[in-house]
Amino acid sequence: MNILAKAAFWALDYAYIGIRQLDAGRSRATLARYRSGDSAPIVLLPGIYEAWQFLRPVADALHEGGHPVHAIQALGRNRRPVADAARIAGEYLAREDLHGVILVAHSKGGLIGKYLMMSAGSRDRIDRMVAIATPFSGSSLAKYTVLPSLRALSPTDPMVRLLVDEQFVNARITSVYGAFDPHIPDGCSLPGATNVALAASGHFRIVGDRGLISAVTAACGDDGTVGSPHE
Repeated sequence: MNILAKAAFWALDYAYIGIRQLDAGRSRATLARYRSGDSAPIVLLPGIYEAWQFLRPVADALHEGGHPVHAIQALGRNRRPVADAARIAGEYLAREDLHGVILVAHSKGGLIGKYLMMSAGSRDRIDRMVAIATPFSGSSLAKYTVLPSLRALSPTDPMVRLLVDEQFVNARITSVYGAFDPHIPDGCSLPGATNVALAASGHFRIVGDRGLISAVTAACGDDGTVGSPHE
């Protein structure tokens, strides 16, 4: 992909997130409408600086498919360190007494989800995770930002290294990502997981892509598989 094409994807990605963040601020959608359903419970883990409403295209499809959908409002805009955010999420799972949970995460949310799956107090409550555009090995672009919350996504960050080294939960993770992600040049493939590469591109705008939504809903089905695990 040439430089002009990459620049165009950057622009489209930021335009999408800008519009979606404005929509999230104006949204009157309430979590109560998503709580019905007889299929496995879904718990949303948005990315950094994202409200839960950012994942509404996916949440709507999953709820229509019979899944009760939960979001953890205590995470706010998800600026906390991974371990702190995972602790809050674990407390939510325990308080709601959820079992057989499917985590559906975007970007940093996938790191929180993996840490949660590794945690003794929560892992028995979680069946699997579907992660969208998650930098499982970090992003080499993180070192160019001055914001600590973004620099923590560097491949050299101790938490990122811990998550890379611990692979025993990877088989229960489906990583879904686009052909080109302007924010994660290192890729989102996860060893031992089910990796699903889509034709669409983007880091934010891919959340609204029909192919992405189909892949996520399929991975949240009864068998939990999309394609075959590969590295």
